[in-house]
Amino acid sequence: MNGSIKSSSGFTLIELMVVVIIVAIFAAIAIPSYQSFIRRSTAAQAQQEIQRIATLLERSKSRNFNYLGFTLSPAPFVIPTGSTGSNVKYTITVRDGTDTSIALTDTTASGQEYIIRALSNDNKNFSYILSSTGLRCKKLGTTMDYNCTGAEAW
Repeated sequence: MNGSIKSSSGFTLIELMVVVIIVAIFAAIAIPSYQSFIRRSTAAQAQQEIQRIATLLERSKSRNFNYLGFTLSPAPFVIPTGSTGSNVKYTITVRDGTDTSIALTDTTASGQEYIIRALSNDNKNFSYILSSTGLRCKKLGTTMDYNCTGAEAW
């Protein structure tokens, strides 16, 4: 036998495990932060759309002296726009403010008030309400009454 020692090159199992643990720690921090960022951005987009719809409703009232006949297109209005199925983050509806069970296009609507509701499809995100009477509220979850029961102002 020859007395020479061969040197090995490469990584040991311990070194690989340390790297895997470090990557797992970074992932454990980054993924929840990213999910939180996405929730905040879709909530901001919902608020922005509610404000835009309220502006359209006020323009309609200035032309027609009431909110009757206002339609939200496309119906149902969803965020992100055009998304379907599990990709839908918010569903926005506009109802008559005096009778929230009917739309402003219904013949029995009074058309003197409106109420906009943006329902989140994520339990960890806020749902929103905005009305022509000044009611503005938000509530965590996928359900929300038109009278803002259990909600906070936004």
